[in-house]
Amino acid sequence: MNWRESSAKVAAALQADAAERDRAGALPVTEVDLLRQSGLLEVLTNDGWAAANTAARTVSAADASIGHLLGYHYLQQWRTGLFGPQALAEPGWFWAGVSNPLDAALTMTPDGDAFVVDGFKTFATGAAVADRLVVSATRTDTDEKVTFVIDARARGISHPGGWDNIGQRLTASGGVRFEGVRVGRDDVLGVQPDPVPPRLSLAALGFQLMLAQVYVGLALGSLDAAAVYTRDHARAWTLSDVATAADDPYILAGYGELLAMARAAGCAVDAAVGALGVADDRGIDLTADERAEAAIAVSTAKIAASRAAMETTSKVFEFTGARSTGAKYCFDRFWRNARTLTLHDPISYKAREVGAHFLTGAPPVPSGYS
Repeated sequence: MNWRESSAKVAAALQADAAERDRAGALPVTEVDLLRQSGLLEVLTNDGWAAANTAARTVSAADASIGHLLGYHYLQQWRTGLFGPQALAEPGWFWAGVSNPLDAALTMTPDGDAFVVDGFKTFATGAAVADRLVVSATRTDTDEKVTFVIDARARGISHPGGWDNIGQRLTASGGVRFEGVRVGRDDVLGVQPDPVPPRLSLAALGFQLMLAQVYVGLALGSLDAAAVYTRDHARAWTLSDVATAADDPYILAGYGELLAMARAAGCAVDAAVGALGVADDRGIDLTADERAEAAIAVSTAKIAASRAAMETTSKVFEFTGARSTGAKYCFDRFWRNARTLTLHDPISYKAREVGAHFLTGAPPVPSGYS
């Protein structure tokens, strides 16, 4: 079975009980096992960057939480290679990260031939169900920001939980605590200097792009779910003079508008996948100008995908009708997931970057979000 078939099979399995699992809000242990057994965790290694992005979007359309986890798994694998050779991994390992760019609370103290890491980090998506973690911490002796890999079950790592947001309920996005965790010097990937060189700064673009993939998945997934309901259950409005809701010209036009928006966003995201892939292939020879072009492509995609997700997941209710708001259908999960994720960072800042580059040629300033 190839990765496309595996993605479709996993998506179908997740879609079948997505509503029930969303209501339960349990740690996604079973779901990660499904990804592991399907072979999807190996797509980046075996099939490349574009395939990994497509797989994440396909899974996101069925369950945005699990698509988010899968996309971040690929990102963590990929970003280890920005420092040099990609970190070695056993087949079936699920990767997650502990590197919230707005939270520098982890400290790393030299201790003989190793380091000791302490502190608490918020929003560590997937860390509680991971096999390996990519972690950023600040050295206490040099104040340098260091990235390392570690066994997710190493002594001293704990997960207090606390993720109770309205959406993305199965992403295990609570915090993680490090108490006297020992890290070998061979597990250190490298230092993130200030300013960050173009190649290392691609990590932020990768995260932005993968979030955009989840947004597109949400838009397409909400349309698919709503379309089934409209065809099979929705009633024609009493003043419509048509026999079924699927014959209503306003509903047909509404779906057409939303589908066009979602597919256009998908095209923008596909273009950004290509742009970031080209930048990545340049390796250490990547220039600041080349990096800027990739950043603009990613920001453009993020704007389009965010708006498509929010517009689609909200407006589909107008085409399914009042009965579709029943809790048993859980159609609101698409909007809750989109609303939660699109607040990750304001797209108004992305729009400002794109506009400034268009009008003045000013490149985006590399940061944890651009």
